[in-house]
Amino acid sequence: MILYNVTIKIDKVVAEEWLEWMKTVHIPDVMKTGYFVEYKICEILHDDEDGGINYSFQYFSKNMEDFQTYQRDHAKALQKDVATRYPNKYIAFRTLMKVLD
Repeated sequence: MILYNVTIKIDKVVAEEWLEWMKTVHIPDVMKTGYFVEYKICEILHDDEDGGINYSFQYFSKNMEDFQTYQRDHAKALQKDVATRYPNKYIAFRTLMKVLD
């Protein structure tokens, strides 16, 4: 199993509306691609001095081939949707992991 983790720091001013959009639009769009079998949303619990809230979005893929196909065929367009809707309101970084157990 492959875990694709997207950590996002979002501006508090838009955080509530953004999270609702992520849950109702973006994540369903990611899952509709068919390359992930499960997802989780986590709020990272720590104080952020410059006014952001941090989240981890975890998407689970059966294998590396599925993840690579998602990256090649879907990731850029879906990332662009977020960037267009929330310009200069977030920072994101992505981590790819292999689940051992």
